[in-house]
Amino acid sequence: MLQLKKCGDRKSNLRFMCTICFYQDSRHREPLVWIRKVLNIGYLSDRKDGITELRVNGYRQIHSILVLLLPYLKFKKTQASCLVKACELLIDKSFRKLNEDDLRTLVSLILEIQSQNYVTKKKKTGEELLKILGLTP
Repeated sequence: MLQLKKCGDRKSNLRFMCTICFYQDSRHREPLVWIRKVLNIGYLSDRKDGITELRVNGYRQIHSILVLLLPYLKFKKTQASCLVKACELLIDKSFRKLNEDDLRTLVSLILEIQSQNYVTKKKKTGEELLKILGLTP
């Protein structure tokens, strides 16, 4: 996932958040426990709907993982490629240092990832994201 999140602890009140989520029926959570232990990353949570998820955050971690996984992915390859591009933009730049082209690129990557995912609730449109970022007249 690539999300634009509000946060109150920064001057800009916004940040981009990159996340890899692995989901598994909770009756078969052990592979997720194994991944977390071997890679020493992320956190596990058991949802009320019987699903366990492993979530990994952080631009550098996600970039490293996806670069290694990308050649082997059969599904979600488009999303993974978009997330790699986003991480490459975000790794060494604070939100304040992102220029208009960077922000527009990130919005287009968010929209591309969303278009490839099954959506259970309404997501923000490109216009809404650009407005939040102050990139509309």
